[in-house]
Amino acid sequence: MTKQNVVVSDAEAEIMNMAISVAVSNSSIFTAVAEKPPVGPPGYISISRKRFMNLKNLDSINGAERINSWVDSMRASSPTHLKSSSFLKEDQSSWILQHPSALDMFEQIIDASKGKQIVMFMDYDGTLSPIVEDPDRAFMSAAMRKTVKKVARCFPTAIVSGRCRDKVYKFVRLAELYYAGSHGMDIKGPAKGSKYKKGSQGVLCQPASEFLPMIDEVYKLLVEKTKSTPGAKVENNKFCLSVHFRCVDEKKWSELFLQVRSVLKEYPKLRLTQGRKVLEIRPTIKWDKGKALEFLLESLGYANCTNVFPVYIGDDRTDEDAFKILRERGQGFGILVSKIPKETTATYSLQEPAEVMDFLQRLVEWKRQSIRAHSML
Repeated sequence: MTKQNVVVSDAEAEIMNMAISVAVSNSSIFTAVAEKPPVGPPGYISISRKRFMNLKNLDSINGAERINSWVDSMRASSPTHLKSSSFLKEDQSSWILQHPSALDMFEQIIDASKGKQIVMFMDYDGTLSPIVEDPDRAFMSAAMRKTVKKVARCFPTAIVSGRCRDKVYKFVRLAELYYAGSHGMDIKGPAKGSKYKKGSQGVLCQPASEFLPMIDEVYKLLVEKTKSTPGAKVENNKFCLSVHFRCVDEKKWSELFLQVRSVLKEYPKLRLTQGRKVLEIRPTIKWDKGKALEFLLESLGYANCTNVFPVYIGDDRTDEDAFKILRERGQGFGILVSKIPKETTATYSLQEPAEVMDFLQRLVEWKRQSIRAHSML
């Protein structure tokens, strides 16, 4: 392995941030959380995290063990494994206390937002639509689409996804929303129907444009390299790539990882991370969903405002970048969508897209009642 190959070291560092219930001893991400406790509703309890995996000495692990660490992490992210974990069962009640249901705490959230402009940010897969085996069939329900449309009428609303922006738009089909695809590296404002739209062309931001030829080249190589692995699917999300392994047999996971790594070793400007049943390949630029959230707030005129209340709802590890930004700003809340405990910087939780829809419907109804009450004054 040549020294210029930074892909593996980046990937190993990202293991500590995966969306699985892993507490990393002395990890900086948890140190930051400890230094800045979450602001929660009355009765909000801070629970110390259990430590059952120590990855702090990654540099001393040899190549084979590094690969095994990745494979173990891939296995740990499988629904079957997570559901059977005694650690998660024991920690369920503590985790809920630390990240209470956004539905149960709805009134507290509304009280915190009074006098402020709510801005909604939402992931797509696993948040507005269920996680399915075929990523091309991750359709949102008609009821969810209707609900999101109502939300966009009440508040500035953005979909922030790892998917290609055009693909997310085809799934959602609502022209009045902001769309941030490719983990926020491809942003465009509403095409029509939004009173929050800025300018005639809407917002357009593509900070990773120079990587497009490289992404296309690596996509072709990965398609060819992984075609021998049944169930593997490579998705071109324009400014990033996704290698889905949710349909790959567990015995083939190490083989798949080696295939992906063998391609990326020649591309040090790309980094490899793991999401929910997917390997993500992104440019090494300092841009993520958190940066996208900040960019959109600035585009809406809320960069340095104290009267803005951003709410970000997401289910994946990549959404943690946005949750972290909200904590650092001291504004709004992050809501993690998950049925099982995960290490997260989100304040609240919801279990599944059905609960997300319930939360959004309650938010719309509250807004309508507020408008009616104000009109009667």
